[in-house]
Amino acid sequence: MAIPKAPVNRIIKEAGAERVSADAVEALVAYLEEDAAAVSKKAIEYAKIAKRQTVKADDIKLAIKDE
Repeated sequence: MAIPKAPVNRIIKEAGAERVSADAVEALVAYLEEDAAAVSKKAIEYAKIAKRQTVKADDIKLAIKDE
């Protein structure tokens, strides 16, 4: 897993949960990693269309809008 569990646990608690199971944290981490991978792939396509090797913030933002 590339996304650390502690920050995800903190996000869930800040959203209002009193207690969070390890399974819940792992499930959210898995979802976030899948979503991040999909957005990244789309952003890479946009960078290639613009004839760049560098993925920029605008590529990411555009990819998120397309999701």
